[in-house]
Amino acid sequence: MKLVVQRVKSASVTVDGNPVGEIGSGLLVLVGVSHSDTPADAVHLAKKTVNLRVFDDEAGVMNHSVLDVAGDVLAVSQFTLYGDCKKGNRPSYIEAAPPEKGLKLYEEYVKQLRTLGSRVETGIFQAEMEVHLLNDGPVTLILESTGRK
Repeated sequence: MKLVVQRVKSASVTVDGNPVGEIGSGLLVLVGVSHSDTPADAVHLAKKTVNLRVFDDEAGVMNHSVLDVAGDVLAVSQFTLYGDCKKGNRPSYIEAAPPEKGLKLYEEYVKQLRTLGSRVETGIFQAEMEVHLLNDGPVTLILESTGRK
């Protein structure tokens, strides 16, 4: 799995002009699933996400997690994170999971975030979505399950 995690002051997602998920201060997470990912990857990355120390403490040091600051998470599926642009100008998505597997692991990731104590909003899997965000920092990190021990 590959995640793009952004610290935000607010974020929302709409489908066909209708709001489907909205958060205040917290994390916007774009979630990509590859064909080689497993449920263990979703569990691992959910734990990593909620424990990332990317929010400032009283001294202005990034020392608090989204759980510590009672922030929210907006998780949005994004298969294009596995777009390979090495050859030519059209990305190849051969590494991306097929939709059935992508949905299953995306839902497992969201379930794990909630189990760990996060309030989570989501987009709609495979929908054409508009994502709006107000970056905070900006702080943007990429988390991957590839090569984890």
